[in-house]
Amino acid sequence: MQTLFRYYTFSLIFTVVCLGLAAWYGMASSGTLIGMAQVIWIVVILSVLEVSLSFDNAVVNASVLKEMDEIWQKRFLTWGIAFAVFGMRIVFPLAIVAIAANIGPMEALDLSLNDPAKYEELVSSAHIGIAGFGGAFLAMVGMKFFFDAEKDIHWIDSIEQALAKVSALPAIEIAVLLLGMWGISTLLPVEDAHTFLVAGMLGLVTFIAVEAVSHWLEMREEAARAAGAVVRSGLGGFLYLNILDASFSFDGVIGAFALSNNMIVIALGLSIGAMFVRSMTVHLVRQGTLAEYRYLEHGAFWAIVVLGAIMLVSAVVHIPETITGLIGAILIGLSFWWSVRHQKAERLANPAPDA
Repeated sequence: MQTLFRYYTFSLIFTVVCLGLAAWYGMASSGTLIGMAQVIWIVVILSVLEVSLSFDNAVVNASVLKEMDEIWQKRFLTWGIAFAVFGMRIVFPLAIVAIAANIGPMEALDLSLNDPAKYEELVSSAHIGIAGFGGAFLAMVGMKFFFDAEKDIHWIDSIEQALAKVSALPAIEIAVLLLGMWGISTLLPVEDAHTFLVAGMLGLVTFIAVEAVSHWLEMREEAARAAGAVVRSGLGGFLYLNILDASFSFDGVIGAFALSNNMIVIALGLSIGAMFVRSMTVHLVRQGTLAEYRYLEHGAFWAIVVLGAIMLVSAVVHIPETITGLIGAILIGLSFWWSVRHQKAERLANPAPDA
């Protein structure tokens, strides 16, 4: 129990602080204990939803984080939370409103505090662009895992082996994404289709840019090792993880308005969830869970492919966040079960020698 508590100490402290701020804000804004309790309750619900919908995020983060040294793992948990909380849960929605309404950031902040209904309307109006950008980025993250000729462990054999084989074709995953985006754009009005395609291409370019930076940093590390230096910066992975986390949070930020249109309440609830997702990531890495459960990583990446596809399709048809989270949970649950089955089969085939 102490070992488990160690991974979540910072998250628990962060939760207490956020709930304290929620209580203070609820009392200050309503002046009643009932109003304070309502704010705390919404913050708790938002944090639980964020964690439940982001387990696949934690697993994928762990697959990247396990290659980084301990100091960068800690930086992801501490420095990175500033980006996750202030960047994506506060600055990002304000930036959307400022751009959509053609107003300054302070005016957007004033709007969020004094006219939350209008603020929610402006954030929601940017959904098509967010769906295009976030969906394209996440789809590329997922497809990169499966379009890999060197991948020798397959969960859904018939599909994953076929994808590994066709990965020999250069940029095949980019072609698949662009064709999918084009098909979805034909179902949108002309102006919305343009916004969707531009946002999607920017998401694709962002993915390529992040991959390029990560590769360049890795090459520098390899060159330094060849010269006899001991290095493990982890900077490329750190950048990649934070952009990946941002892409996961796009839909959550928009979906949070189903429970509240108050920026402060949303920021507090989602921030608690974001902190726990990061703690879960470190926990998975330190416990070696990905190595122990053979197909868990596969389930998470299939969940990402589905999430990316759902975000892209949501530009045309609204898909409730509950369904998105349920599909991800089912895929990860099935991959976990398959991993346990594989472990049992391995033990039966190779029984441990008697002591």
